[in-house]
Amino acid sequence: MLLRVLGAILAGGQSRRFGSDKAEALFEGKALLDHVTDALRPQVVELVVAGREWPRLPKIADLPEAGIGPLGGLAGALDHAWRHGFDAVLSSSCDVIGLPDDLEKRLGPGPAIVADLPIIGLWPVSVRDELIDWLSDSANRSVYGFAALINARRVELDTPLRNINRPEDLPSRAGA
Repeated sequence: MLLRVLGAILAGGQSRRFGSDKAEALFEGKALLDHVTDALRPQVVELVVAGREWPRLPKIADLPEAGIGPLGGLAGALDHAWRHGFDAVLSSSCDVIGLPDDLEKRLGPGPAIVADLPIIGLWPVSVRDELIDWLSDSANRSVYGFAALINARRVELDTPLRNINRPEDLPSRAGA
Protein backbone atom coordinates (compact mmCIF):
# COMPACT_ATOMS: atom_id res chain seq x y z
CA MET A 1 0.00 0.00 0.00
CA LEU A 2 1.36 3.40 -0.94
CA LEU A 3 1.24 5.94 1.84
CA ARG A 4 0.15 9.54 1.38
CA VAL A 5 3.12 11.24 3.02
CA LEU A 6 3.34 14.90 4.02
CA GLY A 7 6.83 16.36 4.09
CA ALA A 8 7.48 18.77 6.94
CA ILE A 9 10.53 20.99 7.30
CA LEU A 10 10.88 22.17 10.89
CA ALA A 11 12.29 25.68 10.88
CA GLY A 12 11.01 27.52 13.94
CA GLY A 13 14.23 27.59 15.94
CA GLN A 14 16.12 30.67 17.08
CA SER A 15 19.51 29.71 15.51
CA ARG A 16 21.27 30.87 18.70
CA ARG A 17 24.42 28.79 18.15
CA PHE A 18 24.56 29.80 14.51
CA GLY A 19 24.29 33.53 15.20
CA SER A 20 22.01 34.26 12.23
CA ASP A 21 19.13 32.58 10.42
CA LYS A 22 20.32 29.04 9.61
CA ALA A 23 17.52 28.42 7.13
CA GLU A 24 18.89 31.25 4.96
CA ALA A 25 22.57 30.27 5.31
CA LEU A 26 24.07 29.43 1.94
CA PHE A 27 25.71 26.16 0.98
CA GLU A 28 26.81 25.81 -2.64
CA GLY A 29 24.90 29.00 -3.44
CA LYS A 30 21.56 27.76 -2.10
CA ALA A 31 19.83 28.29 1.25
CA LEU A 32 19.97 25.34 3.65
CA LEU A 33 16.17 25.17 3.77
CA ASP A 34 16.10 24.88 -0.03
CA HIS A 35 18.52 21.93 0.11
CA VAL A 36 16.08 20.14 2.43
CA THR A 37 13.14 21.13 0.21
CA ASP A 38 14.85 19.67 -2.86
CA ALA A 39 15.65 16.42 -1.03
CA LEU A 40 12.15 15.88 0.39
CA ARG A 41 9.91 17.13 -2.44
CA PRO A 42 10.22 14.03 -4.71
CA GLN A 43 9.45 11.73 -1.75
CA VAL A 44 6.18 13.30 -0.57
CA VAL A 45 2.75 14.34 -1.84
CA GLU A 46 2.91 17.81 -0.29
CA LEU A 47 5.61 19.81 1.50
CA VAL A 48 5.10 22.35 4.30
CA VAL A 49 7.36 24.38 6.57
CA ALA A 50 6.67 24.66 10.30
CA GLY A 51 7.46 27.73 12.34
CA ARG A 52 8.29 30.33 9.69
CA GLU A 53 7.43 31.81 6.33
CA TRP A 54 9.33 30.52 3.29
CA PRO A 55 8.77 31.30 -0.40
CA ARG A 56 6.67 28.72 -2.29
CA LEU A 57 5.94 26.60 0.79
CA PRO A 58 2.79 26.65 2.91
CA LYS A 59 3.46 27.57 6.54
CA ILE A 60 1.94 25.57 9.38
CA ALA A 61 1.86 26.64 13.00
CA ASP A 62 3.60 24.80 15.82
CA LEU A 63 1.27 23.09 18.30
CA PRO A 64 0.27 23.61 20.97
CA GLU A 65 2.25 26.86 20.70
CA ALA A 66 5.35 28.35 19.12
CA GLY A 67 8.69 28.28 20.88
CA ILE A 68 8.58 24.81 22.42
CA GLY A 69 11.11 23.20 20.11
CA PRO A 70 11.01 20.79 17.21
CA LEU A 71 8.24 18.64 18.65
CA GLY A 72 5.91 21.66 18.40
CA GLY A 73 6.61 21.79 14.67
CA LEU A 74 6.12 18.05 14.37
CA ALA A 75 2.80 18.27 16.25
CA GLY A 76 1.65 21.00 13.86
CA ALA A 77 2.67 18.85 10.89
CA LEU A 78 0.90 15.77 12.23
CA ASP A 79 -2.23 17.82 12.86
CA HIS A 80 -2.11 19.24 9.30
CA ALA A 81 -1.58 15.72 7.92
CA TRP A 82 -4.49 14.36 9.99
CA ARG A 83 -6.85 17.15 8.82
CA HIS A 84 -5.89 16.65 5.15
CA GLY A 85 -6.00 12.86 4.85
CA PHE A 86 -2.30 12.00 4.93
CA ASP A 87 -1.05 8.73 6.41
CA ALA A 88 2.33 9.90 7.69
CA VAL A 89 4.74 12.80 8.04
CA LEU A 90 8.33 12.68 6.81
CA SER A 91 10.11 15.32 8.88
CA SER A 92 13.47 17.04 8.79
CA SER A 93 14.97 20.09 10.35
CA CYS A 94 15.90 22.92 7.98
CA ASP A 95 19.63 22.61 8.66
CA VAL A 96 20.65 19.20 7.31
CA ILE A 97 22.80 18.51 4.28
CA GLY A 98 22.84 15.13 2.54
CA LEU A 99 19.34 13.73 2.98
CA PRO A 100 19.05 10.61 0.83
CA ASP A 101 16.57 10.56 -2.04
CA ASP A 102 14.99 7.40 -0.62
CA LEU A 103 14.68 8.55 3.00
CA GLU A 104 10.99 7.67 3.27
CA LYS A 105 11.68 4.10 2.11
CA ARG A 106 14.65 3.71 4.47
CA LEU A 107 12.55 4.83 7.42
CA GLY A 108 9.41 2.88 6.51
CA PRO A 109 7.37 1.61 8.10
CA GLY A 110 7.05 4.31 10.71
CA PRO A 111 7.38 5.31 13.39
CA ALA A 112 11.10 5.54 12.77
CA ILE A 113 13.85 8.12 13.30
CA VAL A 114 17.37 8.60 12.03
CA ALA A 115 19.44 7.29 14.95
CA ASP A 116 21.71 10.31 15.41
CA LEU A 117 19.28 13.02 14.19
CA PRO A 118 15.90 12.05 15.64
CA ILE A 119 13.89 14.95 14.25
CA ILE A 120 14.43 13.33 10.86
CA GLY A 121 11.72 10.72 10.99
CA LEU A 122 8.69 9.03 9.54
CA TRP A 123 5.73 9.53 11.85
CA PRO A 124 2.34 7.85 11.32
CA VAL A 125 -0.55 10.28 11.72
CA SER A 126 -1.91 7.90 14.36
CA VAL A 127 0.65 9.32 16.87
CA ARG A 128 -0.82 12.85 16.58
CA ASP A 129 -2.97 12.72 19.72
CA GLU A 130 -0.21 11.02 21.69
CA LEU A 131 2.25 13.79 20.80
CA ILE A 132 -0.19 16.58 21.63
CA ASP A 133 -0.88 14.90 24.98
CA TRP A 134 2.88 14.41 25.59
CA LEU A 135 3.48 18.12 24.95
CA SER A 136 0.86 19.14 27.54
CA ASP A 137 3.59 18.53 30.14
CA SER A 138 6.26 21.24 29.76
CA ALA A 139 8.91 18.73 30.86
CA ASN A 140 8.32 16.73 27.67
CA ARG A 141 10.38 18.37 24.93
CA SER A 142 12.82 15.56 24.06
CA VAL A 143 12.49 14.10 20.57
CA TYR A 144 14.29 10.95 21.75
CA GLY A 145 11.87 10.75 24.69
CA PHE A 146 8.81 10.91 22.45
CA ALA A 147 10.36 8.46 19.98
CA ALA A 148 10.92 6.00 22.85
CA LEU A 149 7.34 6.51 24.09
CA ILE A 150 5.90 5.45 20.72
CA ASN A 151 8.53 2.72 20.14
CA ALA A 152 9.99 4.40 17.06
CA ARG A 153 12.73 2.38 15.41
CA ARG A 154 16.18 4.00 15.27
CA VAL A 155 17.53 3.66 11.74
CA GLU A 156 21.25 3.96 10.99
CA LEU A 157 21.86 5.57 7.60
CA ASP A 158 24.86 4.60 5.52
CA THR A 159 24.74 8.10 4.05
CA PRO A 160 26.50 10.69 6.23
CA LEU A 161 24.28 13.64 7.14
CA ARG A 162 25.57 17.03 8.19
CA ASN A 163 23.62 18.89 10.84
CA ILE A 164 24.54 22.58 10.66
CA ASN A 165 24.47 24.24 14.08
CA ARG A 166 27.33 26.77 13.81
CA PRO A 167 28.79 28.61 10.83
CA GLU A 168 31.93 26.46 11.04
CA ASP A 169 29.73 23.36 10.47
CA LEU A 170 29.11 24.50 6.90
CA PRO A 171 31.49 22.58 4.64
CA SER A 172 33.88 24.78 2.73
CA ARG A 173 34.21 24.23 -1.00
CA ALA A 174 37.64 22.66 -0.49
CA GLY A 175 36.40 20.39 2.31
CA ALA A 176 32.99 19.49 0.88
